[in-house]
This record gives sequence, C-alpha cells and structure tokens, in this order.
Amino acid sequence: MKTPAPIARLLGNNGLLTLAAALLTLPYWSSGVAKLFDMGGALGEARHFGLEPAALVVTLTIAVQIGGSLLVILGRQAWLGAGALGVFTAAATLVAHPFWQVADPMARFHERNTFLEHVGLIGGLMLAAVLQERKA
Repeated sequence: MKTPAPIARLLGNNGLLTLAAALLTLPYWSSGVAKLFDMGGALGEARHFGLEPAALVVTLTIAVQIGGSLLVILGRQAWLGAGALGVFTAAATLVAHPFWQVADPMARFHERNTFLEHVGLIGGLMLAAVLQERKA
C-alpha cells in the first residue's frame, strides 16, 4: 500500500526528524539538566547505586546525557551520540533494574517492564542513528 501523500510529506519533513530526536532523547537531556541543577541529588543517586567516585560518575553521566542528546537532535555524528546513550542506557539499566534479583513477584514484574522499556530506548537510539546516517 502506498503511503498517502500528506503522510509522505510529513514523514519527509526534516523538522519531524528533529522533533522525534528531541522526544527520543528527552529522558536523557532532561535528566542531565536536572543533575546540573541538583548536584547533591545526583551525587546521592550515584552513591545509592555504589558508583564511586560519585563526582566523576555524575560528571561523565551529565556529559553523555546532554552531549549525546545534542548530537542526536542536531544530526551531527548522531551515531556517536546514539551509541554513547545506548551504552549508557545498557549499563544503567543493568545496575538500576536487575529484575532477576527481585524476589517479590509484583516488584519483579515492574522492574522487568522498566528494564524492557530501556531496551526499547536502545532500539530507538539505533533507529535514530540509522535514519540520520541515511539522511546524510
């Protein structure tokens, strides 16, 4: 089935690609900005997960979250930004959402869903990198 002309025009619009990239990376850049404005909370979060030295971990996290997001949104070296965010997401998900270690069935169910949502984000980042590369 051929894509209807109005939909094809919309899908071919570079502005839509930029909007989609901004929405895909929203969890990252908004978290990075929040950490900048609440370093105490960011350091506490890192320490909660046993990540030391917390200041270095937080600094690198902010750099990846904001820098990677900007690369994807701007379509400049999107593969690098998406890759950095994808690796960050995989590592953070393994640390923060180990559903296989949760004994309570309901809590395990919720952790598994969160884990899989993060895997879906990684897939979306892969797709964004592919689309930006084809556009270039």
